[in-house]
Amino acid sequence: MQTIKVLGSGCANCENTAKLIQQIADDMQIEVTIEKVEDIAQIMAYGVISTPGVVIDEKVVHAGGIPDKDSIKGWLASNK
Repeated sequence: MQTIKVLGSGCANCENTAKLIQQIADDMQIEVTIEKVEDIAQIMAYGVISTPGVVIDEKVVHAGGIPDKDSIKGWLASNK
């Protein structure tokens, strides 16, 4: 099971990013755990200035805005 962190203050884009990742993971039949990180100090520790940010295996794969579906599919497929 993959653990994916969504970094952000809990804004609508952050919530939508988490939901979109979960939806695509379900469609691809990949088990994921979505962890929301809302603590500013933790977000800054990843070097993310624009949220939402997405972290997979402690590596930032996205920052700023809702990621597109193809990017999410690529992240999930490469981390099976």
